[in-house]
Amino acid sequence: MLHEAEFWVAVAFVLMLAIFGYFGVHRTIGKALDNRSARIRKDLDDARRLKEEAQSLVAEYRARRQSAEREAQEIVAAAKADAERIAVEAKAKMEDFVARRTKSAESKIAQAETQAVADVRAAAAEAAASAAASVLSQTVKGDVANGLIEKSIKELGAKLN
Repeated sequence: MLHEAEFWVAVAFVLMLAIFGYFGVHRTIGKALDNRSARIRKDLDDARRLKEEAQSLVAEYRARRQSAEREAQEIVAAAKADAERIAVEAKAKMEDFVARRTKSAESKIAQAETQAVADVRAAAAEAAASAAASVLSQTVKGDVANGLIEKSIKELGAKLN
């Protein structure tokens, strides 16, 4: 047994473990493992915290996007409603404008018609007065004729106008 290499390897191993135990290597290794475990735990906690922050940011941005989409839809709907309202107002204004222009044209036509009738009556009165003067001047002679003509012309002018 003293001549076998495995025996001396086992003795050296036990001696090495005893020396390590005396100098507290097992505590150092335990502290190192504990420190590493704490660092890994801290890294995992940080990763978990960052993941939660990322999820909350994603949720916030999704909510903002939905809000922006809703707002855009509301703006589009408001613009459509405004466009329809403006179109209705423009149509009403155009119809009102056409009605006023039609009424103005009808009024001008009526005035022109009235003026034409008055002009025709005046021309007819002048023609009648001239014809009456001509007929009377040819049939009635003298001072009586002149008096009648003047009186008739005055009465005729006053009656027709």
